[in-house]
Amino acid sequence: MNFTGILLGGITFLIIGLFHPIVIKAEYYFSKKIWFVFAIVGAIFLLVSLFAGNDLVSSLFAVLSAGCFWSIHELFEQEERVRKGWFPKNPDRR
Repeated sequence: MNFTGILLGGITFLIIGLFHPIVIKAEYYFSKKIWFVFAIVGAIFLLVSLFAGNDLVSSLFAVLSAGCFWSIHELFEQEERVRKGWFPKNPDRR
């Protein structure tokens, strides 16, 4: 039996769950202007996934990369959620 797919699915689920609060905090403290950090980190994870020697490790870095790239979209969506009052606005930021 091969449990690699189940392991990959479980870790992917955890990574997705981890990115939700990261996006919320990033928008709260830095606004959507921090999107380029997610792009750079996503590109680094993508490159690491290309050169990883193990298929599971390569897949996990690719999932991390996709999470970073998707977070760029979510930062802009989070700004809209804050504007609608669904999430608190940082009072220290204009």
